[in-house]
Amino acid sequence: MERHINGAARGLVTVDELSRILNVPKTWIYERTRQGQAAIPFIRLGAYVRFEPEMVINFFKSKEN
Repeated sequence: MERHINGAARGLVTVDELSRILNVPKTWIYERTRQGQAAIPFIRLGAYVRFEPEMVINFFKSKEN
């Protein structure tokens, strides 16, 4: 899924897609979205949440140190 925001293409994915990318259960992702942006970066679109996979991966890599 690709979105165009301010002229830039941004690939946003759903919880299901992110769980496959990260190889983690969907419940793990939902738990972190309930904890807020400090637990996982996400974009809220009304009742929906979407993720930029590269941003999420970089977020967790930065937490390794």
